[in-house]
Amino acid sequence: MSNETKVNIEEEAIIAMLTMRASALGEKDAKGALSYETGDSVEFSLAPPLVYHGKDEAGLQAWFNTWEGPIGGDVCDAKLTVGGDVAFWSGLTRMTGTKTDGTEVDLWFRQTLGLVKRDGRWMVSHQHASVPFAMDGTGRALLDLKP
Repeated sequence: MSNETKVNIEEEAIIAMLTMRASALGEKDAKGALSYETGDSVEFSLAPPLVYHGKDEAGLQAWFNTWEGPIGGDVCDAKLTVGGDVAFWSGLTRMTGTKTDGTEVDLWFRQTLGLVKRDGRWMVSHQHASVPFAMDGTGRALLDLKP
């Protein structure tokens, strides 16, 4: 099997895993979503604190409980790079839905995922999500940007 064929097979496996993970997130299935993450994962989330270590099923479910119905989403400008047993994915991610207080969410943010292959299975080991901020001295998060 050529290296190109191996890379294509790995890319397909990663995309399938990310698709299943996105589905679990959209369905607000904390246990299912976290099943695609390593136990020692690191996350730089949009929400405080600055860093999360490991899996927090109760915390993720508590956040899911602030949503009415499913959480929608889209991705654009996605790029996947695979090298051996590590890979990274980056793209612009859209999160849509309605919060339990009635707030309508339609947010685009930047996302990067670090992936590792453990025991033949691709998993998320690092996550980074961010939004740009105003460089005018206010430090205001720019939540209304669209690709």
